[in-house]
Amino acid sequence: LDDLKKKLVQLKNIELHYVKKEQLLFPFLEKHGFMGPSKVMWGKHNEIRDLLKNALMNIEKDQTKKDFNSFKQNYLDPLIEEVTGMIFKEENILFPASMEKLNSADWVDIIKESDEIGYAFIEKPRETSSIVEDLKKNVAPELKIIEENIISLPTGCLKLKELMWILDSLPFDITFIDRDDTVKYFSDNKERIFVRTKSIIGRKVQNCHPPQSVDTVEKILSAFKQGSRNSADFWINFNSKLIFIKFLAIRDENSNYLGTVEITMDITEFKNLEGEKRLLDEENQPG
Repeated sequence: LDDLKKKLVQLKNIELHYVKKEQLLFPFLEKHGFMGPSKVMWGKHNEIRDLLKNALMNIEKDQTKKDFNSFKQNYLDPLIEEVTGMIFKEENILFPASMEKLNSADWVDIIKESDEIGYAFIEKPRETSSIVEDLKKNVAPELKIIEENIISLPTGCLKLKELMWILDSLPFDITFIDRDDTVKYFSDNKERIFVRTKSIIGRKVQNCHPPQSVDTVEKILSAFKQGSRNSADFWINFNSKLIFIKFLAIRDENSNYLGTVEITMDITEFKNLEGEKRLLDEENQPG
């Protein structure tokens, strides 16, 4: 059973393979009008995930040690059948269709984003690394206003109004300080933790903190500018709440320091979370 458990743990790496299909391959197939994999295969992936999870949960139970045949019949055989069935569908349907429908530009984009997900059961191909590095050097992030009030970002387009409400609806507060330590922006969350007023825009961040904490702020910003660190975390008790504060150095594609983002979040309700929550609450939420 120990060897079998090790094999099942190794099989968990198949998650990388399925995520790569779901988040990279399927979207490109959808752009070419091939919707089947997204609608069918994704569901089968989740079935395999559940089968693997259940096999790992039950392999160490006393009942399994006493009656391995029952474990094999109820958990192992269905898992093997679904995994091998998925491999057959990939090799005979999905991958041939992908080679037929996707063009070279699609595959280049897939290669560029593959590293973020990782590789299952194989080492990253060396030629992939060189391709990705060349692409990163030659292609800077594309930022432009494509129409009035529409901003084009490397990962999509947003209207200015959409961007504002996204930032203001996040369950945490954001403040941005530029490379010269000047406060340039803060999100206007209705449930802000610390008071922010528009009068701080254009103010030096050092003047926005009490004298006792200015030294700490200076140390953080100095380390960010020197490149010796990229983040700093703190948590404090404030008005009977546990508040998490994170400072992040913002850098461009060449690692040049652009400024600092301060993120503040009430994490009180997260302290006692256990297990999982997969079902939607039934009570009506204000719209």
